[in-house]
Amino acid sequence: MAEQIAGLILAGGRSSRMGGADKTLLALAGRPLTGLVLDRLRPQVGRIAINTNADPAGFVGFGVDIIRDTIAGYQGPLAGILAGMAWAAVEPDITHILSVAGDTPFFPEDLGKRLAAHAVAGRVVAAASNRRVHPTFALWPVSLREALAGFLESGDTRRVMTFLEQAGLDVVDFPVTQRGSVEVDPFFNINTPDDLAQAARIIDEAD
Repeated sequence: MAEQIAGLILAGGRSSRMGGADKTLLALAGRPLTGLVLDRLRPQVGRIAINTNADPAGFVGFGVDIIRDTIAGYQGPLAGILAGMAWAAVEPDITHILSVAGDTPFFPEDLGKRLAAHAVAGRVVAAASNRRVHPTFALWPVSLREALAGFLESGDTRRVMTFLEQAGLDVVDFPVTQRGSVEVDPFFNINTPDDLAQAARIIDEAD
């Protein structure tokens, strides 16, 4: 099913806790975070786009499509998902997008395969770990594009889980992984300089 799935890296946030610097371009183990995320995502999907509202110049070297939100005002992850659906919809063979966060370098290498195994027509499948759902790591049917646009246009809320509950949600649990002597939640994300340092320590432990 990988050829029917397009990958979407969500890098549209403001990185406020990183002092405004685009955290997805910060170096981890000598490489930009986005490069590490791409390495994990590429084998799982047919094509990839990066959703960002920052200067696209920082992303052109990654060799994938770069797309901006199609609605104004930093509407959050759902705006990025909507932009990804519009981008994917031009290819008739693409039925789903697999979204991942651009600040999460350790997400599972079998994420797409496991979510696709639980896919039901018209419903979203999201990842979970430690009893917590991670809605930005999900398999989204492109057929939900109009429903998502209407949800965002209503202006009632931009909460991802609210839309997922309305659309229909299934959840797949992923275990904590062992990297060297450290147990790591596969959806550990980098929001602060301390998180970046912790990610570097995790990589050092695994080497």
